[in-house]
Amino acid sequence: MNASFGIDHPLLATYDIEGLRARLVSMGFNMTAIGKHPWGTSTSLAMFNGCLLEIMGVYDDTLLDELPAGDFRFGRHVHDHLAQREGVALSALHSTNSDADATLAQSAGFRVAGHLEFGRDVVLPDGAEGRTKTTLALLPNRQFPRVSFFLCQQHRPDLIYVPEWLHHPNTVDGICGVNIVADECHHVDLKAQFGGLYDEASALPGGFRFRTANGVLRVLTTPAFDSEIGTLSPDIRGEALPSIAGMDFTARDLDALENHLRQAHIPFRSIDNGLALSDPSQTANTLLRFFARH
Repeated sequence: MNASFGIDHPLLATYDIEGLRARLVSMGFNMTAIGKHPWGTSTSLAMFNGCLLEIMGVYDDTLLDELPAGDFRFGRHVHDHLAQREGVALSALHSTNSDADATLAQSAGFRVAGHLEFGRDVVLPDGAEGRTKTTLALLPNRQFPRVSFFLCQQHRPDLIYVPEWLHHPNTVDGICGVNIVADECHHVDLKAQFGGLYDEASALPGGFRFRTANGVLRVLTTPAFDSEIGTLSPDIRGEALPSIAGMDFTARDLDALENHLRQAHIPFRSIDNGLALSDPSQTANTLLRFFARH
């Protein structure tokens, strides 16, 4: 299971949530039906054990300022970033105690804007009913808005990580990394920000990485990103500020995953111990990679 400050779920904001959901289903993901947040965003999830893949759109722009967390408005943040381009607008870190973890994040230099609580009714595969309870602690980054995070605590994980919902035909079973593109001039600041939460960074060609409780957080220059992860979308390539532009997953059977990608006509390439998608426009300006789970 995931632990506090491990990668939980970056939010892939998209103009066409129905189209992206259908594409992910064709790739072999078991996606939930599209749901709605009270702050105007729509959502669909692929759930894994302790983390998830979430795509998000906007269904009602009159609700964007509902349920503010201090000066932070979740719906407004997603909407404003989506007005610029598709892609990761905000990312969740796992939390086992949102109050204690928020205090720790604040002591590490993060700004805690406030907290949000919400829930949704669910029906389990055996017909039993329940209501989830989720607490978010918002950590907006004024310097680098697209590298903003929030802490996510699931108080009823038994209603989230349900075994039947964790099975995906493509055998993908978790997140193992996020990949940030950033000009070298921003590396010192990013290293200082993340260094407050994680152990010392390891050097990479063109960047560095931190190991979290669930996967690796990499920061790479544009040339290093192109070389290591894949070719950035034109929208991201022209940006001045850092952003998450890639996500890494684990899969139990790469052959099964490859069959789904071929049937869905999703371009990909083979990499060491895995597969990498090669057209970020198919997945909301975000390059996805998949590695065999050992």
